[in-house]
Parts: sequence; structure tokens; C-alpha cells
Amino acid sequence: MYLRPSKPPRRRLIWPWVLAIIIAILAGRYLHARRESILETVLGPLPTPTPTEISALGHVSAGDRLFEEGKYDEAIAEYKRATVVGPSLSVAYARWGRILALRHEGEEAVSIAQRAVEIDAESAESQAIYGMTLDWNGQPADAIAACLKAIRIDPDLALGYAYLAEAYGDYGRVGEAYEMAQKAVDLAPTDPLVRRNLGFACEIAGRYEDAIQEYEEAIALNPNMAFIYLDVGRNYRALGDLEGAAYYFEEATKVDPADPQTYGQLGWTHYSQGLYETAISELLNAIKIDPTYAMGFAHLGIAYYTVRNYEEAIVNLEKAVELGADSEENYYTLGFAFTYLQQCDEAIQWFEQALEVDPQCQAAKQGIRYCQEND
Repeated sequence: MYLRPSKPPRRRLIWPWVLAIIIAILAGRYLHARRESILETVLGPLPTPTPTEISALGHVSAGDRLFEEGKYDEAIAEYKRATVVGPSLSVAYARWGRILALRHEGEEAVSIAQRAVEIDAESAESQAIYGMTLDWNGQPADAIAACLKAIRIDPDLALGYAYLAEAYGDYGRVGEAYEMAQKAVDLAPTDPLVRRNLGFACEIAGRYEDAIQEYEEAIALNPNMAFIYLDVGRNYRALGDLEGAAYYFEEATKVDPADPQTYGQLGWTHYSQGLYETAISELLNAIKIDPTYAMGFAHLGIAYYTVRNYEEAIVNLEKAVELGADSEENYYTLGFAFTYLQQCDEAIQWFEQALEVDPQCQAAKQGIRYCQEND
């Protein structure tokens, strides 16, 4: 049988299909752009997608977490954001004010916490924190009133009793301070702030070892609160244990390197140990962080005076006085610094200021006699 040879199959060309796809894509893009242009002409520019906004309570929660972690500056930022998003959220102002008090920003702390109670006078927490800020600003009588209001609103608010205890203590009502502090611990035994204030009640009663135990218990509950390390160090210093005090003050600098008080207390303890150059270094750290830290400048000036650097002693002590540290010790130390630089006219003025504070100041009288005898 004869078979005709078959033709080879024709190859199908691919490029027309590729070209068709490219044309379709370009056309689609053109039509989409055209549609967007028409919509913008009719409706104006189209909004761009935005991330989901955090609520005021969300910022407060973030602030609380950062506070627990000891990140106070970041916590303040979150509480501030909460007040922007929710201006009527009193707790955001209250917790912001509390951190300001812990940072020794007394006037501002009271102002912010007062805003909280103005917004919601029936918030027990806000009243309690307002009391705390008043107490830390040297107003214990007003603090007692605010804390009493807090526990009238909520008789089970542990922090209300804790802050009331602290205010009673600063007002000299030692027995009531301990009673309220114990009540607070009964209500919230695992709250480090509550436990801390029981330590304070022991401290003002002169029970320094018991105070240290309570403060250390508070640290065990939350090791991120530098001000409690300062409490422990202060009590070790009261017991004459400068090494123990220095250890806790140094730990405080590690927990909160942004707090000038930690370096100030560490530096002054080193001074008491006779480690003058080390003391100067730490005190310089303190005033670098806070150029308005009056006690830091005062202690630095005294340290410079001790190592006979009278010029630097004068600079720092005058700055301390300018910032409000107007103690007789600062005045007569300035007087002697000028005396040793043979500037008795200036020296006598400072000795006289010391006598205005304490007419029986023997150091000032001695300085005036020395200047008069060697004029």
C-alpha cells in the first residue's frame, strides 16, 4: 500500500499571545488611572490608607506597662498621648503626675494630678495620686485631705491607704502612718508601691532594719523602681553602713540612669566615705542630667572645697544658692572658700548670710573673726 508522506506540523507562534497580554495590562492600567482621575475630579483627592489609631485607654495601658518596666520617660509620653486622644480621661493625668513626682518635679506633678481630680472628682485613684503628689511637694496636710477623700470614695483602695500613710508620716503622725500602711498591705500584699510605703512607715519610726526588709520586699515584687533602691540606701546610711548604702545607690543608677537623684545620693555617700574624687565624678553626672538640681550643685561645691579647689567650690555653691539651696552650711562654706582665696570682703558677706539663717552659727563667727584679724 502506498502512503503519502505527511506534512510536518505547523509551529504555533507564541509572540501574538504575549503581545495581546501586554496590551491588555497596559489598557487595564490606563482605564484604572482614568477612573481615579474622574473620581478625583468629582470627589476631590482620594484619602490614603492610615494605620488604626490607638485609643486613649490603649495609651494608658502602654504607659502602665512602661511604668512597671521602670521606663518613666516613655511612660510619660504615653500618658500625654492618652490625654490628647481622650482629654477627659482623668486617670491618664493622674498617672502622669505620679511619675513627675517620682522625678521630683513637684510643682508640675501637682498641677497635672490636680487636672485629674478636676475632670473626675469621684475617681478614688486620681484623688489618691493627687494626695501623693501634694505630699512629695511638701504639702502633707493637703495630701492627707485628698487621700482621705480617696478612701471615702473607695474604702478598698489599697493605694489610698498607702499614700495616706506616707502623708501622715511626713506630717509627724507616726502611729497613724503605720496603721494605714498596714491596712494597705492587708488589702494588696503584692503591690510594690503599697509594700514600699509600709517600709516608709517603719523608717519614720526609726525602725531602719524593718524598713529595709519591707523595701527589699517591694524590690523583689518589682525590681524596676529606682526610687525604692534609694529608700534602701538611705536606711543603710542611717544605720552607718555606708558600703551598703553605696551599693543600693549604685543599683539605682543602673535601674534609672535618667534620675539625677541616684547619682546625687551615690556621690554624697562616696563623699562620706572619704572618696572625694569619686564623689565629684558622680555629682557631675547628677548635674549634667539635671542642671537645676540644687542639692547636686551644693554637694559638688562642698566636695570641691574639701579637695581645696576653691574656685570650683565657689562656682558650684553660688549656683546652688541661686537655685534655692540657701542653707547656712552652703553660706559659710562659700565664705571660707573666698577666705582661702584671700578675698575677705566677699567672704564676710557670705558669713553674714549664714548668721541670718542661724545667729548662733559658730563657723560663720569664726570666719568673720579670722577675716577681721587678718585684714
